[in-house]
Amino acid sequence: MASKPSDRRIKERFPATCLNVQLSERGFFGRGKNPVAVNCLDMNRYGMAVQCPRPVEPGARLYLQIRGKYINEPRVAARVVRCQPWRTGFRVSVQFSYCLDQKRYSRAVDNALSRIEGFYSRLAG
Repeated sequence: MASKPSDRRIKERFPATCLNVQLSERGFFGRGKNPVAVNCLDMNRYGMAVQCPRPVEPGARLYLQIRGKYINEPRVAARVVRCQPWRTGFRVSVQFSYCLDQKRYSRAVDNALSRIEGFYSRLAG
């Protein structure tokens, strides 16, 4: 998927439909809604798009559990950027929190998501 000049993304996303992702909305005092399995559509080291059976409010804070072959990232913090009706559910675009500001930056998360991105970019190329 090529980036368009009007696209807000700073880097191309790569199809990653075989990733298993579970989305959990973070609530007050650590309480949130029940986790829901979502279908990963595409991703890069900065964000991901998923198909979700229910809408998720833009700005909602999430934890994503990302699993795949040789991949197990159990608690990646993210924030919803956009949610729109799509096919039989909703397309939810998220940005990973570690890259939103310096206080949240984590080299371990950055490295893990970079490895995942590298794997899917090679599959796409």
